[in-house]
Amino acid sequence: MDLTTVDHLLTTTRSVRKRLDLTRAVEPAVLEKCIEIAFQAPTGGNTQNWHFMMVTDSQKRAAIADYYRKGVEIYMQQQRYEYAPNDPRAAQMPRVLASAMHLIEHLHEVPVHVIACIDGRTEQEGVFAQASLYGSILPAVWSFMLALRSRGVGAAWTTLHLFFEKETSQLLGIPETVTQAVLLPVAYFTGDDFHPAKRLPARQSIHWNTWKS
Repeated sequence: MDLTTVDHLLTTTRSVRKRLDLTRAVEPAVLEKCIEIAFQAPTGGNTQNWHFMMVTDSQKRAAIADYYRKGVEIYMQQQRYEYAPNDPRAAQMPRVLASAMHLIEHLHEVPVHVIACIDGRTEQEGVFAQASLYGSILPAVWSFMLALRSRGVGAAWTTLHLFFEKETSQLLGIPETVTQAVLLPVAYFTGDDFHPAKRLPARQSIHWNTWKS
């Protein structure tokens, strides 16, 4: 296995917002092949109970984008970003917020909205049920994003439309027994490549045998 290529793929699969090509359609065959690859991901109990809702209809994309914008408004009232001056995330946040604002303004133009779903609901259940449910869909979504990236297609992991999950389910005919996990705006990306992001040192979050503060 070519570790250089694998490591490059893993470290440069970014949340793509500003560089999504809004003018170019993504071929269904490309999307379906990436989903086939995603279906090789692990799943709890070998249930394989994933669903990928592909939304290309312009009116439905516009409605989803409207729910997303409303979700952003709710989220921004709840969330506050506070970092120490020397925290690298403080310097990154202006760029992240600018990128997020771009997606808010253009989400309805992104050619494909992919909503990954899984059978089951866990709102009234404990941590085990929640971890098992999401642990069975999120690896498949990440594999899907990696497969897209290797084909020149970008995506951004978003969840803000879930403030209006019921309305989105009604719009798309998703059954009440199914959980939406994530919304991916999907399009070919512009430019040639991406670079690894600046992250906090991994050693700060590694704990051997007992928790360290």
